[in-house]
Amino acid sequence: MSIKLIVNADDFGLSSTVNQAVAQAHDEGILTSCSLMVGGDAFEEAVAMAKARPRLSVGLHLTLVCGKSVLPSSEIPHLVDEHRQFAANPVIAGVRYFFDPRCRRELHREIRAQFERFFSTGLPCSHVDGHLHFHMHPVVFPVVAACAAEFGVRFVRLPRERLRRNLAIRRQGWPVKLWHRLVFGGLSSLAARHMQRHHLCTVEEVHGLYETGRFTEDYWLALLDHLSAATHEVYCHPEVASPMLPRHNARGPDELAALLSPRLRDDLRRRRIQMVTHADLS
Repeated sequence: MSIKLIVNADDFGLSSTVNQAVAQAHDEGILTSCSLMVGGDAFEEAVAMAKARPRLSVGLHLTLVCGKSVLPSSEIPHLVDEHRQFAANPVIAGVRYFFDPRCRRELHREIRAQFERFFSTGLPCSHVDGHLHFHMHPVVFPVVAACAAEFGVRFVRLPRERLRRNLAIRRQGWPVKLWHRLVFGGLSSLAARHMQRHHLCTVEEVHGLYETGRFTEDYWLALLDHLSAATHEVYCHPEVASPMLPRHNARGPDELAALLSPRLRDDLRRRRIQMVTHADLS
């Protein structure tokens, strides 16, 4: 069996600097897929770029924290402020979403609205994931799974990653990584029954949880030495450096450089790793 690899960029539609990086990484590099923030400030630009690149796979990057809603604040006043901004603190937001029934009702409406806005673009939706993985929240995931099944989306990201493999490459920040492993490992197990109920799929191995914003060329090359025959997804956050526009990911240009790296592309070719999308897996 061969290794199949999806390379996905999150936050498509967040800003022009992110959109430009996604387009460049797909046109000139190894990027095969991206996840669209339908409430992002550069949403319309992102949709136009995606339509001009039919080989670029696009999924929904569900946003329920640290971003903007699709619905107006008058319809979901317990989720966003008057500017449609979700809470900037994911811990506080997660607790409120769990315990406040008003938040739960409004989450149902907003999640459906984000699915509807994506499909209003006419783009095929290859997968669903979440900004800061908030689609994994125990109140949120059942709604996401039901909407994915209803709208015909087969793949949902479960951020399960082998901690031992990551630490063999880069040990920095291991206490935080261990915490992420415990939290998202547990949430992925809870989500599995909803995946089965709605006949949804996920990629066998996902990479990015422990190196968010740090998927540089050296880490890429080391990771390829540790991959076994399976279907893999690497998600990253590329962004172009612009003196005129604010940057959302401090290491975004480094992640973009990795996606454009001739050395990395040659290594993928030498290992005969198949570059695919979620649609190819279907």
